Amino acid sequence: MELGGYFGTLLLCLPLIILHVAGLWKLFEKAGRPGWEALIPVYNFFIMIKLAGRPSWWIIWYFIPVINIIVGIGVVIDFVKCYGKFRFWEHAAAVVLSFVYFPLWGFDKTTKYLGQSATPDFRQRHPYKKSAGREWADAIIFAVVAATLIRSFLLEAYTIPTGSMEKSLLIGDFLFVSKVNYGPRVPMTPIAFPFAHHTMPIIGTKAYSELIELGYHRIPGFEKIERRDVVVFNYPMEADAPFNRPVDKRENYIKRCIAIPGDTLNIVQANVYVNGKLSEKPQYGQKFYYIRTDGTDFNPQAFKDLGIDIDPEVGDFQRIGADEYRVNLTRENADAIKKWLNVKEIHPVILPAGSGDASIFPNNARFNWNQDNFGPLIIPKKGWTVQLDSTTIPIYKRSIEVYEGNKVEENGGQLVINGKPATSYTFKLDYYWMMGDNRDNSLDSRFWGFVPEDHIVGKALFVWMSWDSKGDLFGKIRWKRLFMGIH
Repeated sequence: MELGGYFGTLLLCLPLIILHVAGLWKLFEKAGRPGWEALIPVYNFFIMIKLAGRPSWWIIWYFIPVINIIVGIGVVIDFVKCYGKFRFWEHAAAVVLSFVYFPLWGFDKTTKYLGQSATPDFRQRHPYKKSAGREWADAIIFAVVAATLIRSFLLEAYTIPTGSMEKSLLIGDFLFVSKVNYGPRVPMTPIAFPFAHHTMPIIGTKAYSELIELGYHRIPGFEKIERRDVVVFNYPMEADAPFNRPVDKRENYIKRCIAIPGDTLNIVQANVYVNGKLSEKPQYGQKFYYIRTDGTDFNPQAFKDLGIDIDPEVGDFQRIGADEYRVNLTRENADAIKKWLNVKEIHPVILPAGSGDASIFPNNARFNWNQDNFGPLIIPKKGWTVQLDSTTIPIYKRSIEVYEGNKVEENGGQLVINGKPATSYTFKLDYYWMMGDNRDNSLDSRFWGFVPEDHIVGKALFVWMSWDSKGDLFGKIRWKRLFMGIH
């Protein structure tokens, strides 16, 4: 069941809210408070704080994202202790099923208000000795809840598994990704196993349930995605078979944002143009170069000194003739190699314009695009209306159908959207264009198109650890990369 917006969510939750408030009303009355205080949001939380004996200033925590959830759980537990509910299952029930147990306890004549549970006097009058197992359970549950909230709404650690961002980011880099910069996305599939993304470790089954699927909602952040930001997002193509995963359970990818909503993007001879202006290339980005020598073999150590992996399995160093090579290089390394005495020719390998590649977006024969010569096209923006014709339909059909949830059919070159012929379409979401810095070794927007805003996870901040699996015993850690900012 998918709830498309706030109204739908509220409508579904209304009976549960009524039950919660009704129970709170009766519990307040048992404590000598007017029941109507339960009707006022925020104020009712303040009353719970007072009844539990916590300082009044704790109401400040209510307005701080993430912390308010952690403190809120603690206040609810303190609150039900006031009514003699000390057992573990009662605390869990109060937090998770308040709409069931607040009314049960509120209308139960044997349930009495015993006093402020957070005070020393209360603890002396109503001692409750926790077992060692209970102490461990409380500690573990608190740690899991706190870590889950931090991962969902504040900060999450990621590892770079592939070379698509080399040499800006390396395989084995461990980095922190901020959820707050662009605003944390509210979990869309809330029923999930803690610390697992989409697949359970060892057993390999799904780590989530689709029993409840919420629509896309995002808490406001303090900045918008800008061109050149390094962004983590969910891989859009996992909406398709065989994965068919919900948005927030699709694989996490990391790329550089090249174009933002409303931009016009064009790639000419491997140079990216955004709105007609040449886009600055990543400082440590890579591209394959053709190298011709005088026939003298290279010294492998010279390449290693430049940080170039010549392992044939990696594929960054290829010998294609007696004196010809194809090597994946940064511009800095290319300039250095150009000065070597045995190098006669070196230049980037660029696919010619007009040599179409079927694997390139929009995967349509009428577009003779390849990874080095592409576009132009406009990145969809929320509220932008596109005229639908034989040129635009192949480019925007997937966004209209898959990402924006419309039923789309194509009939004689015309789109039929939700059963009605359409000559135009107004987008509901913003979209982004993402590319890897390792331009010839990156599966990115050039191959599968736009990234919708609801797929955005967060902004990459810094590398906190970097591990070189091929390094020697004392060279496993790349010390120079520790706590390196990501730009």
